Amino acid sequence: MRSAFATVPFYRERWALDGREDPVVVPGRTGTNGGAAPLAEAVHRLVDLVPLAGGAARPDPARGLGRVLRTARAPGRGSLVVLFGPPDLRPPSDLPKGVRGCVVNPDEPSASVLRELTSVLNRGHRVLVVGDDKAITAFPEADRVDVVPHRELDSLDSGPYGVLHDPVLGYLGALGNCGRWHLDWPHVHARSTSGGLAFTLLRQDSPRFVDVLPAGGVRGEIAPCPRHGTPVVLT
Repeated sequence: MRSAFATVPFYRERWALDGREDPVVVPGRTGTNGGAAPLAEAVHRLVDLVPLAGGAARPDPARGLGRVLRTARAPGRGSLVVLFGPPDLRPPSDLPKGVRGCVVNPDEPSASVLRELTSVLNRGHRVLVVGDDKAITAFPEADRVDVVPHRELDSLDSGPYGVLHDPVLGYLGALGNCGRWHLDWPHVHARSTSGGLAFTLLRQDSPRFVDVLPAGGVRGEIAPCPRHGTPVVLT
């Protein structure tokens, strides 16, 4: 937060005017929602989320997929991860070594992707299909094809598998084997505010998302998992 206040125009302006108490105290001002900013407002000013030293000005909706899959349904070496999304979506860049990933338009799967999927299955490896329920349901069923549905904050369920996703922030967590939604805590921080759960991407240089409220302002809390001791999301 201190780094964002010092280097990112959006937060320098907003926190100074809104009276954010951490990292800067503005006497006589209390701010709104504990100082958290609506994500929609931040996205509207993407260029101002780039640090003064420069960086990317485009969010990565596939950010964090490789990490949360290890909790949701870990892909083995040689697996193929099929991510449903629009044509301009970049393939996930943080998959484990030996795991390949591709992006598929759910309305028109390309012939090349279907050939690769068949090739992977013929070699005895697994395919993980990641996306919303509609896209997953339309995908051809086959042995060794495992589905991992997207869930947003306002639609968390009991699984048995799933990943917590925001269209702007990317992948925030996953459903663990304990039945609780685990936050990707080394890379994502969350806290409760009067406006809902606010999220910070801890290791994304640019664009910088710090203490932002996803659409809908979902109420909830962050608590330690009784089995694993790491943060879980309760809504």
